[in-house]
Amino acid sequence: MRIAQIAPLFEAVPPLRYGGTERVVHWLTEALVAGGHDVTLFASGDSRTSAKLAPMRPRAERFQRNFEVNNAPYAAMIEHVARRVNEFDILHFHIDFHPMSVMSRQPTPFLTTLHGRLDQDWVPGIYRLFPDAPLVSISDNHRTPLPGQNWLATVLHGMPRDLLRPAPGAHDYFAFLGRISPEKGIVDAIRIAHATGIKLKIAAKIGEEDALFYDQVIRPLIDGDRVEYIGEIDDTTKAAFLSGAKAMLFPIDWPEPFGLVMIEAMACGCPIIAYPNGSVPEVIEHGLTGFIVPNVAAAIAACAKLDTLDRTKVRARFDQRWTSDRMAADYLGLYQRLIDR
Repeated sequence: MRIAQIAPLFEAVPPLRYGGTERVVHWLTEALVAGGHDVTLFASGDSRTSAKLAPMRPRAERFQRNFEVNNAPYAAMIEHVARRVNEFDILHFHIDFHPMSVMSRQPTPFLTTLHGRLDQDWVPGIYRLFPDAPLVSISDNHRTPLPGQNWLATVLHGMPRDLLRPAPGAHDYFAFLGRISPEKGIVDAIRIAHATGIKLKIAAKIGEEDALFYDQVIRPLIDGDRVEYIGEIDDTTKAAFLSGAKAMLFPIDWPEPFGLVMIEAMACGCPIIAYPNGSVPEVIEHGLTGFIVPNVAAAIAACAKLDTLDRTKVRARFDQRWTSDRMAADYLGLYQRLIDR
């Protein structure tokens, strides 16, 4: 199958450190290439891929800013894809609503996986202009704000089976992984750790939009002893970080569309304690791969039951549910449906 994958331009594919959508696009692309498909990746020029790379700009926007107030790079990307549609059997977009006007007016089948939050006021208006555009959600909860759209399916994320594996560890701290921001629940994670007397290690990105929150709220809580901030980490250190943790804390306060850190933890055999928002009930199996709790008090109580969870079974569930091979197979089924149609 001749497949075009069209990625966001904010991060390289894969990202150097923090990054969700571009990481998933990379895993999917590599799995499709390994499966013998002819894949072209439209992405930033600093991307690394086994597919054919169509560079849309020299470097990712995070490292070469010029379009936070200028949509030209995405307009150019869509035009480049449009001029090549006859080269592909299917076009798979990961750039929200940007392609829908042009791509709805050409014959090659396409679909768009939505990766971001959809619960903002402006979102329904733009998507309702394209009621027939084929969409994929990354959890069933994800699509809740747009019930009338043409949802093809939910395809849950997956990652390479051997990218992260359990490593030896003392299991003597809690892990917080991802991004420091109010909706990610970092304050509650610190409260849980303090109440249990267990150290919290924070491996997270501090974005420009959250710098003030970090300086005013989080930095005063980091003492280097009971709460330690170690910065962003990459996949080379992630396995040791998660494998050594007693649990990963994920007390999110927003409708997280998926949450890659949950399956990264499971790949390392690390259980998760999380609030039941967004995709959490679809990813964590309560009492098997972690505990889903409503608040800080319940999280503290759950910490006392962590030893009842079998870390080998946590990893086994990863192997059964969360690999990129499974994700690629799910998407190939959708591609074929659209081509046959």
